[in-house]
Amino acid sequence: FALSLMACSSEDKNASTGGEPAEVDESSIAAELADNMTGAMENFAAGQTFVASEPVEFSMLYRDHPNYPIKDDWLLLSHIKDTNKVSFDITSAPLSDYEQRRSLLIGAGDAPDIITVTYPGQEAQFVSSGAILPASDYVQYMPNFQQKVKEWGLEADLDTLRQDDGKYYLFPGIYENMRYDYSLSIRTDVLEELGLEAPKTWDEFRTVLQKIKDAKGGKYVFSDRWKGDALLNIAAPGFNTVAGWGLGGGTLFDESKGEFYFAPAHDDYKAMVEYFGSLVSDGLMDPESFTQEDDQADQKLANEKSFAITTNGQELLRERTVIEAAQGEDFQLDKLRVPSGPAGDNSRGSRLENGFMISADAVDNENFVAMLQFLDWLYYSDEGLEFVRWGVEGETFTKDADGNRTLNSDIEFLSSNVGAPKKFQADFGFFNGAFSLAHGSTTDLVLTHITDEEKAWQQDMASKTLLPANPPYPLNEDEQEQLSLIQTALTDYVKQNTLSFILGQRPISEWDAYVAELEGQNLSQYMEIVNGAYKRFQENNG
Repeated sequence: FALSLMACSSEDKNASTGGEPAEVDESSIAAELADNMTGAMENFAAGQTFVASEPVEFSMLYRDHPNYPIKDDWLLLSHIKDTNKVSFDITSAPLSDYEQRRSLLIGAGDAPDIITVTYPGQEAQFVSSGAILPASDYVQYMPNFQQKVKEWGLEADLDTLRQDDGKYYLFPGIYENMRYDYSLSIRTDVLEELGLEAPKTWDEFRTVLQKIKDAKGGKYVFSDRWKGDALLNIAAPGFNTVAGWGLGGGTLFDESKGEFYFAPAHDDYKAMVEYFGSLVSDGLMDPESFTQEDDQADQKLANEKSFAITTNGQELLRERTVIEAAQGEDFQLDKLRVPSGPAGDNSRGSRLENGFMISADAVDNENFVAMLQFLDWLYYSDEGLEFVRWGVEGETFTKDADGNRTLNSDIEFLSSNVGAPKKFQADFGFFNGAFSLAHGSTTDLVLTHITDEEKAWQQDMASKTLLPANPPYPLNEDEQEQLSLIQTALTDYVKQNTLSFILGQRPISEWDAYVAELEGQNLSQYMEIVNGAYKRFQENNG
């Protein structure tokens, strides 16, 4: 996500020059598109079903997932064709090399009009060439998108997408509320056996691990997966820092000073490193947590060589199956609410998800406005969001008077109707990452297709304090080139030393030396560029 802050200036015909703020002249754009209204609806409004005034076809770059390879007879596609009068000319690229294929097609000028599955930040590399349209210039044709941005207070989130010209070039998936997934799971039957409460803070987590170790023995109690990256990511907000999968460029904004600082050089990051280092040195955490493969961690959990592991909603179900195969059903593994830390009961994240880009050439199509209206209905209307997540009422699901949805009994999806003959994704095409941005968007839909247990956990996590996102610091092309050379070496050095400190390979007494060494990795130049870009953007865009 931090990559969204590292964007190039635009040379697109719709972009402003010199990095000045881009004022959108809606009347001028409407006049330019007067001949591009084929298939469009008159007075299309939020909450209205999009039905093309005549059949239209849109070209699409589609990410083909191996778990549900695309089929021409999917209900998803046929229903859109019959109901919305929209069909697709699909260029399919496999998940395994989707990003490479996307880059090649855009670079060659051969990209389809709709470019799916693009995460915030990935669009930046295509801005300077003018290959993609500035999304923010065309939101007047997307009433559902505008409505949700306003009602859900997403303006600041969208600002994080803005490039040096003040525009954003990605239509993102959006969440009504922050969606959580990763946390710790622990053997709660062991907690009950020992008369222990589920830990609510990281200090309590240490105490629980120590008491389990005292009672059960063994080398350690906690053996983790994902090389520790998920663990450090979920722990970092409680220490007021960023780490692991959430490290990004390592920058955090200091509101009191009005500038960015490099988090891995700060005492807050040191406190987090010291905490996990002490778990390792005290024999509570397996040092192989940061190097082992996931299946090794699973087997240690299954064989009671460990009693806790980082997990998410789907992995929790799988881990229970692994333990059951080894020990039978006499156990209980549950996901904890992420513990709070010395900085508070905080979380950090974004309400923006992967979205789609539109090729610059699409603006010349006679059905361009119809395309915008359809995409607005599909990805941002309540009706479209329900459709791509649940399918067609009466054919794939039913809904009672209270609005509760139930998947048809002959369709299997996740933990519903296991063993049923039809597969929701593979046989129908629904809950498809290319068509279902943010997999729900509204809180109501996010909390469907999940167990009551997971739903309760999500609602419990919602009480955490969501820390503000960094303000944008979009870069011009020269800055982008400089930072790309510095950032990789700098963050690699951070990751290397974080691991060394936690594993005790480097004593924490050398922290000041490590911070000094970051200067040798061009830290000062890095932060000068970041803060310079931030100040310029503020001056130009307020």
